[in-house]
Amino acid sequence: MSEPTPVFFHEVQLEFKPLYEWAFGERIAHPETTARAESILSALSAEERKFRIVAPKSVPLGAIRKLHNYQLLTLYNTATQLPQGTTFYPSVFPKSEQARPDPTNIQHAGCFCFDSGTPLNAMTLEAASWSAACAHEAATYLRRKQARSTYALSRPPGHHATSKHFGGYSYFNNAAIAARYLRRHGRVAVLDIDFHHGNGTQQLFYNDPNVLFVSIHGDPREFYPYFSGHPNECGKGRGDGFNLNLPLPGACDGQEYMRVLREHAIPTIQNFGPEYLVISAGHDTYAKDPIGHFALEEADFDELGETLGRLGYPTVIVQEGGYCTRLLGRIVRIFLTGFQRGQERDPLSHKI
Repeated sequence: MSEPTPVFFHEVQLEFKPLYEWAFGERIAHPETTARAESILSALSAEERKFRIVAPKSVPLGAIRKLHNYQLLTLYNTATQLPQGTTFYPSVFPKSEQARPDPTNIQHAGCFCFDSGTPLNAMTLEAASWSAACAHEAATYLRRKQARSTYALSRPPGHHATSKHFGGYSYFNNAAIAARYLRRHGRVAVLDIDFHHGNGTQQLFYNDPNVLFVSIHGDPREFYPYFSGHPNECGKGRGDGFNLNLPLPGACDGQEYMRVLREHAIPTIQNFGPEYLVISAGHDTYAKDPIGHFALEEADFDELGETLGRLGYPTVIVQEGGYCTRLLGRIVRIFLTGFQRGQERDPLSHKI
């Protein structure tokens, strides 16, 4: 039997507790709760022969600074001075040409944010830093230990965070931090399977021919983040042709999802020929997810995991969305177990 998959997680990630968000003019309970990570930890801890929980080392500051603007880090540092129990929600979003943003003034947070659902408090920086540390450590372990796969239980998630802005519950782009580390050692493909387009990851690698970004997500004409994820976004400059968006309509089921994966996403990845694969693993494609709008069932996550495992690439799996907290741990375990089984089978041929 193969070695258990290392699962990187730090308990400080549970200290960040957003209470609510503003969505379409209404105040609702915040979906990105500690229950998400707790559900996953509980499910994976019960499978000791398959998964091993590991506390990561702190993320090198340089790994964050190479992707995120210093003003964004300054703003997060400013938020650490908020009184305990106080949460700040950006509500004013000035056009950049109309403002001179000051990241030491928490009232200017809207200059660095693109939605009203991603709050700041005294624990944001520490929790987000440990979330990034999980992804960085997973990539480091994969490279140095020559593991076949690692899993970063990154919470808060990260794939919406751009170089200069936070939003979509994302503060640091965890998957991009893993990909950038691995890029030093070879070409990297990032496959984003979250229901929502990974606009941050796309932006960070849009000009990079050594990182292929492929995303399967809800059609942005209907679904968040609305302004990115369209098929005509293919990369820019030297990165032209290394960005593939595969938007799908709401209510997409597992059969259609797997068809798109096999006919478009996987051949593109294989033609690129990466040395490493990073999976932005959002599980808000589940039929019962409260903010996703696809209709994948449990068996679909098993098939999805096995199919991706059979690609045969050294892989870092980074947790993104997934908000059906009652069943999230079960869904993640099914996906990861399928991935493990796929790695044990013969690799998929170049032609699917």
